Amino acid sequence: MTRRLISTGSTFETTFGYSRAVVQDPFVFVAGTTGYDYATMALPESVEAQTRNCWATIARVLAEADASLSDIVRAVYYVANRKDVEPVLLICGEVLAQIRPASTLVIAELLRPEIKVEIEVTAMRRPP
Repeated sequence: MTRRLISTGSTFETTFGYSRAVVQDPFVFVAGTTGYDYATMALPESVEAQTRNCWATIARVLAEADASLSDIVRAVYYVANRKDVEPVLLICGEVLAQIRPASTLVIAELLRPEIKVEIEVTAMRRPP
């Protein structure tokens, strides 16, 4: 079994010593992913845009790991403000409506005050 590390190129990953994802067959463990556009390190203001960016990054990382959103078996949502729970969950519901992984939502203080949501997932790749 080989272990493969995946990076988005974010400075957070190198500075704080973690990988965006670790592939350990058959699993893909995707680290907590915030709403940054990791190419530009821009962070939109709205929780909706941040949530959509989280899912876009997660989808790209899973694709790099030869997996997809449909392989997600577990999701954890961290939301900084209780008032943002419903908008976050509605977008998660759009993305995961047919997948329906086991999931948990936590209200938590995140790394920086401008970060409103963070999403972490585990996927299990299907045999080819």
